[in-house]
Amino acid sequence: MTFSLHDFVASDTAFDVQTSALEDPRPHPTEAALVQLGQALMTELVDLVSDTALEEVRTILCECLIGGFHSAAGRIERDADRARDRMRLLERDFDGSEMADTELQAATLAARSADVAQAACELIRDAAAEAYATATGEVWTPWRGSRRGSHLTAAQLEAKQALRAIAERRTRAADPAGPVVAFRGAPFADTPADGGRIFDALNWARAQWPDMVLATTGARGAERLAIRWAQQKGVTLVLARADFDRHGKAAPFRANDELIALEPVCCLTLAQTLDPRKADGSHPFGPAQNLAQEAHAHGVRHVAIRPHAAAA
Repeated sequence: MTFSLHDFVASDTAFDVQTSALEDPRPHPTEAALVQLGQALMTELVDLVSDTALEEVRTILCECLIGGFHSAAGRIERDADRARDRMRLLERDFDGSEMADTELQAATLAARSADVAQAACELIRDAAAEAYATATGEVWTPWRGSRRGSHLTAAQLEAKQALRAIAERRTRAADPAGPVVAFRGAPFADTPADGGRIFDALNWARAQWPDMVLATTGARGAERLAIRWAQQKGVTLVLARADFDRHGKAAPFRANDELIALEPVCCLTLAQTLDPRKADGSHPFGPAQNLAQEAHAHGVRHVAIRPHAAAA
């Protein structure tokens, strides 16, 4: 498979315009080529290991492939930040000389070039993640940190970073972020019936708060279905991951504390699968029930997802 390289034309995307502005004599891959590459890499990997002895580790292999491009984007971003720090120092000490001007231009070009390279990695990463979700039904999320949004996916934030941002906005007496809707669901609530009602509940929430932000822990099952909805709708995601290494068995409940600390306008919960056959003999998911209790204790609206939705 080949990936075309061509000069900037008026019909190109914002990324292609950004690369053209660098005026680099070497061609850049187009956005379409980068997206195609991400999709092809993931499709080839899934096709290769499926129905083989490596199928049991397919998820690990796929997530490592996506995570590799995510890590590369982060490393390049740090290079860009260092170049911008250099720019600030040069601008501060600028004396009008030709040497100072040349150094400043070089630092500026380095920062802009790194920004383009970072965006390229993110395009490949997001395309691979979308192909992964389409092929396997699984959802990739970074193990730690945040991910800025692109036209392929909405932004994803780490809860701790989101909480720091909220605190900073308070000091500025402004809150430009959207209202938070928190969701917790059972890991075993992953049937078509569950997925349909989860999507219905989230669509209802988005109708109530069109600029909503979805907050969840990213656990498997119901919460992965909710993450998939957020990706499809372009809704910003905040992940309050359970830290089992630090908190042990209390980790899922500590994650609920982070969700409540985000000051949600509403908490949605699905403590039990809606599939009667799967629900038989299973116990309601404790952390989802706990979030409902915390919502009531803090005066936050709570809606339990049922076959026919009803507000609690």
